[in-house]
Amino acid sequence: MGVCLITGNIANEGKYKFTWDFIGDIKSGRPNLGFTTRLEVYRLMQYTLRDALEQEVGTKTADRIFYNAGKLAGTEFYRMVIVNAPDLNTFIKKCQDALQAMGIGILRIEKSDLENLSFILTVSEDLDCSGLPDIGFVVCTYDEGFIAGLLEAFSGKKFHVVEIDCWCTGDRTCRFTADLIR
Repeated sequence: MGVCLITGNIANEGKYKFTWDFIGDIKSGRPNLGFTTRLEVYRLMQYTLRDALEQEVGTKTADRIFYNAGKLAGTEFYRMVIVNAPDLNTFIKKCQDALQAMGIGILRIEKSDLENLSFILTVSEDLDCSGLPDIGFVVCTYDEGFIAGLLEAFSGKKFHVVEIDCWCTGDRTCRFTADLIR
């Protein structure tokens, strides 16, 4: 077992390869505090980790790492939470229900082009940025990867996902394009 540690362009085996065992037995491990924590704690971890990564490897590489981590998470989320969706409508409904039930965000599909497998979707009240100040750039790189991972796990095809609107650019929802990579 190992995790990929990025050193330049070379991936090395490490000791933290993702497995659902890292989620743990929350009921026995947190009998009093349970499954929830405050959003500030999530953002504290995310943005301090991002800051440390940017200082070590630069913004471009930190973005790639966050995107890839989100993609892995989206793939694993599909595998363990969404499980199986026989068609696109079922997939979207399962994603909407799971994301909302787990407090991740409210997913909506604004536009879909099924012939070209191209989508515009929004995630409102998301974990990453809802309520943050307008800083003039999008910040939901992890979410881009997460959405790509979900779509790829469902369809078996590769997608390119880009955030085009964000709370941090003055919008009140995060909007993403998702396009099939040809």
